[in-house]
Amino acid sequence: MRYMEKHPMIMILVGVVGISLSSIFVKYSAAPSAVTAAWRLLWTVILLTPAVLGKASVRREMGAVSPKLAILSCLSGVFLAIHFALWFESLQHTTVASSTTIVCTEVIWVALGYLLFLKGKISGKAAAAIAVTLLGSVIIAWSDSGSDAHLTGDLLALAAAVAVAVYTLLGRIVREKLSTTVYTYLVYAACALVLVATCGVQEQKLLGYGFSPVLVGLLLAMFSTLLGHSIFSWCLKFFSPAFVSASKLCEPVVAAILAAILFGELPGMLMLLGGALILGGVLYYSRLESK
Repeated sequence: MRYMEKHPMIMILVGVVGISLSSIFVKYSAAPSAVTAAWRLLWTVILLTPAVLGKASVRREMGAVSPKLAILSCLSGVFLAIHFALWFESLQHTTVASSTTIVCTEVIWVALGYLLFLKGKISGKAAAAIAVTLLGSVIIAWSDSGSDAHLTGDLLALAAAVAVAVYTLLGRIVREKLSTTVYTYLVYAACALVLVATCGVQEQKLLGYGFSPVLVGLLLAMFSTLLGHSIFSWCLKFFSPAFVSASKLCEPVVAAILAAILFGELPGMLMLLGGALILGGVLYYSRLESK
């Protein structure tokens, strides 16, 4: 770990690869989207439980969580579950490049939610960045308009971005009172329960699709959650939030390259134009936010 602390850029690269593999792994699952998402969160909770409950300080904090904060954390988990279910389903209908790029608009929806519901303020430059990002989303949808399936996938990805933005906004409120460890554990547990319940309502069994969803869920939990998003949280100790946020924007690029190699998904010119506008707008907004 000391070596990594001296060379934190290695961890940034690990994090980028981890989150970029998420959409690739999902493509290999033979189960419905909700089942794959459920296995991801179940494995995440299983892997985190010994580390979380093994610390006395964490157990004490969890026992002292107020009902209000517990409800908000669970609600955050509900929206995270919605995000995973919608995004995984999106990948069944459209390309990895389109889906992952549109999901990256999360930061824009967070900004709008912050403005509308948390009484925040957005500068003119930030508004311009949001407009450019939304224009990029429209161009991608337009490029896919010839295929009803692809357009459906794009809309599902957009809805997934909005859902994860709500999750982020709720987290901003709860994190003022709870530690990251307790908050994320409560969120992941609630998310797993919601996804399992969703499978039950849709009469989809967790087993019966072969070993692929179980394995894919484990790989998603290990690489995309623990070695992906968690790594980026660790990297905030060594890099600015703007740099870490910008690093995450490598996900659509790396994922698109992997999808082109593995699945033959080659993006068209309009897709490339829309993707460039989205990533450029999000990157510019992230820099404005850091200032």
